[in-house]
Amino acid sequence: MFIRYINDRKSWILFFIAAVGFINLIVWLDQGIAVEFTSVLYFNMLLVVSFIAFLIWRYRVETRFTKALSSLMEAGIDGWYIALPDTTFSYDEITKAMLLQAAENWSKESSEMKKVTIHEGDYIASWVHEVKTPLTAMKLTIDEHRGNPAFRKIESEWLRLHLLVDQQLSISRLASIEADYVIENTNLQKLASAEVRELASWCMDKNIAVEFEGEGVEVLTDVKWCRFIMRQLLTNAVKYSPAGGTITISTSIKPSGIASLSITDDGPGIKPHDLPRVFDKGFTGGTGRIHNAATGLGLYLAQTVAAKMGITLTVKSTTGNGTTMEIVFPTENEFDQMVLKR
Repeated sequence: MFIRYINDRKSWILFFIAAVGFINLIVWLDQGIAVEFTSVLYFNMLLVVSFIAFLIWRYRVETRFTKALSSLMEAGIDGWYIALPDTTFSYDEITKAMLLQAAENWSKESSEMKKVTIHEGDYIASWVHEVKTPLTAMKLTIDEHRGNPAFRKIESEWLRLHLLVDQQLSISRLASIEADYVIENTNLQKLASAEVRELASWCMDKNIAVEFEGEGVEVLTDVKWCRFIMRQLLTNAVKYSPAGGTITISTSIKPSGIASLSITDDGPGIKPHDLPRVFDKGFTGGTGRIHNAATGLGLYLAQTVAAKMGITLTVKSTTGNGTTMEIVFPTENEFDQMVLKR
């Protein structure tokens, strides 16, 4: 900062050098002034040392406000405008006034945006609940005529609509997901089984078998949001599995003690250049475009929720040989620390 200060004050320094040079020139040219060379040199040295001391003093005084602002910015604390330092000079006072005005404007705009977001969230939640009522009535009718092949076909389409509505409801709740946590010990296979039952009619429609492997692994997690992640991965597995295919759900404990659940399908797989982008918002990839059924939201939402819960999602796939999605859970201590930080 001192170099920048000197650069800003270079006009002062040039003026000082010019003034000293001019005085020396007068002394040298004026024959009436009889001064020894050593006295002139001593006088110049005294002026230079005094000027350097003056610059250092002014640097400390004039940059006090700027240094305090810089420290405040590096701290990155909320409510920074309350901790703005006192000013010494009038131009610092103007800077402080502008910062306070900007903070006030930002606070008003942020408050308005929050109100709009809350209003939209409430509207979407209300709309979803309204839609669920006719969906429930349709499901009761379908259950009453389950023996009719036409109704079984309708049930498959009803399920897709139900999943989309449920996904939309989850999107509206994403902003406040931390406030919705209910942490408990739960069995991974039981969670996966519950999601498979939800998708049973779709699996039956495509004649897809679901196999379970591994032991009954228990993890500390939030059941509702963990099932949401599984649902997105299972939905993709069913969507892209060929008719008569098999989906394998396996649970395991890694040597490091970390629990994981893998969902493997025997679909067309994902091309290598698409793999790094499968969790990007709106990315459908080559396979999604071919099937014309991808929205590019399912895996993005799963990854968003997983990141908030400290869960890691990974994908392995070879073109033509299916896809494996793995959910890696944090250890209990890691999850506790993550919850405490919030």
